[in-house]
Amino acid sequence: MVKNRLSEIRLQMGFRFQKDFAEFLGLDPWLYNRYEKNAVQPSAETLLLICEKTNRKIEDVIYKALI
Repeated sequence: MVKNRLSEIRLQMGFRFQKDFAEFLGLDPWLYNRYEKNAVQPSAETLLLICEKTNRKIEDVIYKALI
């Protein structure tokens, strides 16, 4: 199962609210919330956008969770 560290990254970058971080990334806040909760995972294009905007590597954003 693939998971992400978006909540951790958001807080490290000083964004207290999901809405503000979603706007910084250029994403819909509702969809970003679903990403952060790991309800769904971002597409490859969205993942690359997140990596570019946050200056992180893909492996710093997503990981394979042990089941």
